[in-house]
Formats: sequence, structure tokens, C-alpha cells
Amino acid sequence: MFTSFSIQAPLTAIDSTLQQKIDNKTKPLGSLGEIEGLAFQLGHIQQTSSPDVSKPKMIVFAADHGVVAQGISLFPQEVTPQMVMNFLQGGAAVSVFCQQHKVPLRVVDVGVNAELEAHPLLGVRKVAYASQDFSVQAAMTGDQVALALQAGVDEVNLALDEGVNVLMFGEMGIGNTCVSSCMMTALMGVSPENCVGRGTGLDKAGVSHKAQIIQASLHRAEQDTGLPMSQWTAQTLAEQVGGFEIIAMAGAMLQSAQRQTAFVVDGFICTVALLFAQKVAPNVVAYAVFSHQSNEQAHTQLLAHFKAQPVLSLGLRLGEGSGAILAYPLIQSACVFLNQMASFDSAGVAEANSTIEPKSNVEVKSE
Repeated sequence: MFTSFSIQAPLTAIDSTLQQKIDNKTKPLGSLGEIEGLAFQLGHIQQTSSPDVSKPKMIVFAADHGVVAQGISLFPQEVTPQMVMNFLQGGAAVSVFCQQHKVPLRVVDVGVNAELEAHPLLGVRKVAYASQDFSVQAAMTGDQVALALQAGVDEVNLALDEGVNVLMFGEMGIGNTCVSSCMMTALMGVSPENCVGRGTGLDKAGVSHKAQIIQASLHRAEQDTGLPMSQWTAQTLAEQVGGFEIIAMAGAMLQSAQRQTAFVVDGFICTVALLFAQKVAPNVVAYAVFSHQSNEQAHTQLLAHFKAQPVLSLGLRLGEGSGAILAYPLIQSACVFLNQMASFDSAGVAEANSTIEPKSNVEVKSE
């Protein structure tokens, strides 16, 4: 069964103080655009006018998926453990970007279909050796859902107890764009065709096949549960069509929010994890910083659902936390702006004269 989450939205009492501090910096009102919005959000979450993101951590959850047997990915399942080792050895995109920005990286095995070699950066919380093929049976049992969710909770507790003050999440698992698209279809009630994308590089026929597998899988699940997917609980949805690393990410997000800590959402798969977490506890969204707009078509729909303004839009579709870590320097800059930029008073700079009426229809004469 699900862990019980009690998530309170951040209090609003500090909001006017935050906005006043932002507006009194030596700049025209609103001239730093989304950086100002980021600074406000971080201060709102941390309940301070001097937010701090100097102790970050990236956690990548990894698992395999039985539905890969249906040919929904260009890459074989063996790539998952191979890529996990690449993360640990410092060769993946998320690895080198974390090294660049001095962000500690941890990779958590919640369901990789292999025994991984011990490594200082590896956390082992294996629920099973891959989920089941959800096109023919439920993806996981109720006990496995609870274990996957708890893996995320425990990882967040470990990080926050070490003094981490902002978390970033990523994922690895061949086939997990198909799983995410299936979860999105069930959670939002949209068609599979509107939720599927190229993933690791599928052509048009491959994308169409993926949509057909999702449709068939959801039909199978509705028959097995005796309920239309619109009536599924979060527990039922996870059991029928979830993925271990996606449920673990959702657990991590829920626990981050419960402990009033900002977390950075990566791309499509990570945002589906947030969509699932929202079904469990709606206030979780207040603690989410959206890092980027993915090149996956369905990610635009998800961002619209959350009314989110992502930090970046670079055409990314790699996953593994790459967008989250690329956004981190701008998240840092939002705090630097709020904490270190001079105010009009401290710099002795005159503010704009609000009594001057803007002129209109001014005739400009040339010499």
C-alpha cells in the first residue's frame, strides 16, 4: 500500500516581502524575466527571502520494463545496465554535466535486469529484475508498488539528512518512454497517439506500433480490473502500467515536498512521474521547478497541464536528468540575484519616477 503523505503548500505570508525585495533590485521591474520568477519560487518554497541551493544532489533511478518484449524500443534491454555502468564511470551526459557543475550524482537500481557491480555512487534498492510485460499482465504487484515508492522516499531522506537543499531527478530504463506514455494516457484520459513519441529514435511506424501496444495494454488492464481507467486509483494505475523507476521518482518527489524541499523536474518521463505524484498528493506540484521543455510531443501537453514555465527549451529528449542539471546554473543565478544584487537603497541609485506619465503619439522630426 501507499506510504501516507501529508504535504502542505508553502505559506504565502512571505510572498509580499519576497516580491518587494525582487522589485527593489537595481533594475527595471521585471527585467530579469523568468529569473525573477525562479527566485520568487525558491524563496516561497524555502520560506525565506534569501534562498539557498548551494547543496544540490542528482538522483537517477534505473529499472527495466517487461513491455520491451513487444518491440517498442530500438535498443535491447541489455542497454539499461550498460548505461547505468556508464553513469557510474562518469561517461554519460548527466555524469559529465554533474562533474562540470560539481553536483553529486547517485544512481539507484530499483529494477535493473542484471546484477550490477558495487560502486560508491550506486544505491541498490532493487524491487525486482524488471517489471512484467503490461501488455499481457499487470506490471507489478501491490507490494512492489510500495517498495518502489519507498525507494524514492528513502533516497530523499538520505540526501536531506546529509544537508542537501535542492534535489534533481533523472531516470534510465529502456522502454520507459512507452511506460510513461501509457501512464499519461491513463492519468489524463488522452489518446495514446497524443502521448507517444520517438523515444530513443523510433520512426513513424515504430511510434504507431508503440501507440497500439499502449491501447491494447490499457484495454487488457480495464478488463482485468473490471474498471475503466478513469476510475483507477493511483495504486491500481501503478500496478497495472507503472514502471519501478517512475514510481520511485514519484516517491522521491512526494517526500521532497513533504520535507518542504524544492526539486527539479527533468523531461517527459520525469514529468509523468510528477503527474502520478500529483494524483497521490496534489500539493506536491508547489515544490517542483520545471527544468526544460522536451522535444517529445507529449511533454508540451504536460507542461500546459501544470501551467509550467520551464527554465530551458533546447530541443532535448535524452532524459537521465540531463535537462535538470543543465538548468541548475540558472537556478543558482536566481539565488545569486536575490541574495547579492544591490537594491536601489544600498547602491544609492534613484528609482524610476512613478509620477511621470508616459508620453504617447510623440512626433519624431528628422533633421
